[in-house]
Amino acid sequence: MNRVYRYDIHGKSVLKTLNKFYATDFGVKKIKTNSKEVNYAHVLENVVYNELVNEGYDVYIGKMKTSEIDFIASNDKGLKYIQVCYSLKDENTLKREIEVLEEIDDSYPKYIRVCKEFCVNKNSL
Repeated sequence: MNRVYRYDIHGKSVLKTLNKFYATDFGVKKIKTNSKEVNYAHVLENVVYNELVNEGYDVYIGKMKTSEIDFIASNDKGLKYIQVCYSLKDENTLKREIEVLEEIDDSYPKYIRVCKEFCVNKNSL
């Protein structure tokens, strides 16, 4: 499990409280938690975290005054803000994801990563 610190966007400092943890190997996490339930939104967020780390980014959770940015990815070329969302079918979800990015008052790139809808054929498992 990897600890990810929160970064106060307005105060421009790393916070030592309310960290999040992401699994490097989701199979091991699944075995340890012994849960049959799958939270696909959390799995997607974990995949994006691992992708950012593998690309060489330092990763933080962004803290706003009343909301949170899923990831701040930083490297020697700058940084980018990323919201991760399982689905944007609901207009309220889309509005919420966009509004939190619009709160950030700088010119770094801002992204929303969305999982495409998929269907699993249970007979093929």
